[in-house]
Amino acid sequence: MPHDTSLIGTVVAGLVVAFLMGALAHRLRISPIAGYLLAGVLVGPFTPGFVADTGLALQLAEIGVILLMFGVGLHFSLKDLLSVRRIAVPGAVVQIAAATALGTVLGLWLGWPFAGSLIFGLALSVASTVVLLRALQARDMVETEKGRIAVGWLIVEDLAMVLALVLLPAMFGARGDEGGAGGSAALLQSAGIVFLKVAGFVAMMLVLGRRILPWVLHWVAHSGSRELFRLAVLATALGVAFGAAVIFDVSFALGAFFAGMILGETQLSRRAAEETLPLRDAFAVLFFVSVGMLFDPRVLIEHPVPVLATVAIIIVGKSLAAFAIVRAFGHSTQTALTISVSLAQIGEFSFILAGLGVGLKVMPDMARDLILAGSILSILFNPIFFTLVVRRVRAEHLPDIAEEAAALPAAEPSRTVLIGFGRVGSHIGSLLCSRGEALVVIEDQKDMAAAARSAGATVIVGDATKESVLRQAQIDTAATLLIAIPEGVEAGAIVRRARAINPRLVIVARAHSDEEVGDLVRRGADHVVMAERETATRMAERAMLARA
Repeated sequence: MPHDTSLIGTVVAGLVVAFLMGALAHRLRISPIAGYLLAGVLVGPFTPGFVADTGLALQLAEIGVILLMFGVGLHFSLKDLLSVRRIAVPGAVVQIAAATALGTVLGLWLGWPFAGSLIFGLALSVASTVVLLRALQARDMVETEKGRIAVGWLIVEDLAMVLALVLLPAMFGARGDEGGAGGSAALLQSAGIVFLKVAGFVAMMLVLGRRILPWVLHWVAHSGSRELFRLAVLATALGVAFGAAVIFDVSFALGAFFAGMILGETQLSRRAAEETLPLRDAFAVLFFVSVGMLFDPRVLIEHPVPVLATVAIIIVGKSLAAFAIVRAFGHSTQTALTISVSLAQIGEFSFILAGLGVGLKVMPDMARDLILAGSILSILFNPIFFTLVVRRVRAEHLPDIAEEAAALPAAEPSRTVLIGFGRVGSHIGSLLCSRGEALVVIEDQKDMAAAARSAGATVIVGDATKESVLRQAQIDTAATLLIAIPEGVEAGAIVRRARAINPRLVIVARAHSDEEVGDLVRRGADHVVMAERETATRMAERAMLARA
């Protein structure tokens, strides 16, 4: 072909094969992540057939990390971050120390030099941003206490890795051993520069970023162009992340997180999150594909014992250290289990450290293969462990939930359940509450949920497309379900699940097209209101009255 198509080929192959393998995984009732990883192996250099460009795939995956951390920052305030500092800072430090020690011992046992063993252990200590956040988001846990601790822990780990990436070359760069190149003075100087750069970035974001970024976004929003607003959000996320990395030597993920956190304090945070969601999902898939592309399956056959030992450090060693520190700080067993299992995997920073160790010629290629094998296997098993932990937590709280469920329908036999408390839902909810009607609101955004509580409604924070959330709202005994969210696909899923739970329920939904109206009616909605049609009818009525 006359044109260079490596980028197009990588994106197309990655997404198409990921879709096929993800659909197969979903059919087999296992995590789609397993399918995405397998897709990466299939298009990678270690299997026959088409081979995608690994370097390009890794850069595309980096964009996924940026967008994902930006999205988390939109829902994670500075107050939330500071509220978990007392456990996140010591917890992350203890876990990093424990995992690094275990990895160093394994490296020495395999006959590697101390420097290589130390970098190997450090690579096993840091969790994957993408895996952790996808697990929390899938279970609506990002904004819970457990989620805030896990995200705060992750931020501390990222900061520690940024420091390590600067200090390790100074320690082992010149001779490739423990002696280092510039002695203790150069080491202290490097550490001081890192701290100054990180502090400078944080200060700039808190002082200038808080003024400039919200102002720009509000100005664009008032322009009325949705396309320009979407572009402004993406430019902010990617621009701040890239600038933070180039100017301040801060990781892309950390820069994007702070950009999102600054914008999260504005009223446009929800819209910004919605605009970036499709790209976040697509590039998150490419991240898992890129991880699979790096994996050489032969390492499982050639070095089975070291692979098992590496996986044990990641899954068992890190989890035990995290569990112990969380319990030591007085948190419940459920919180400790959730935090420990969410961190029992490794990802993007581990690959960077592996490349650094090999580049410094202090770590053998085998160590990099073990890190990749440990990453693949831990990412593969992590959703399974997470599901087991969540089921245990729910089982332990089942008596309390049943008691609340029995009391709720007895006290409110004619309740109305409202999905969404945005521009439309807030008007509906305020009107019903002012009339003294019993109203339960399901909302997944923290600010909207707070507004619903202020209006006098009972609020359940969660994803209404999930049957467990609908049952928590006691949809089986409710009289009416009002679906005020603008997303037609999600609304259809809610209608179908709600109708299956309560055949007598009166369901009223909103739509934006005739196709959505038909789909919602087919799925079981009793009444569907299309905003454009209602607006046209009212305007025509007003016009006729004006002429009368």
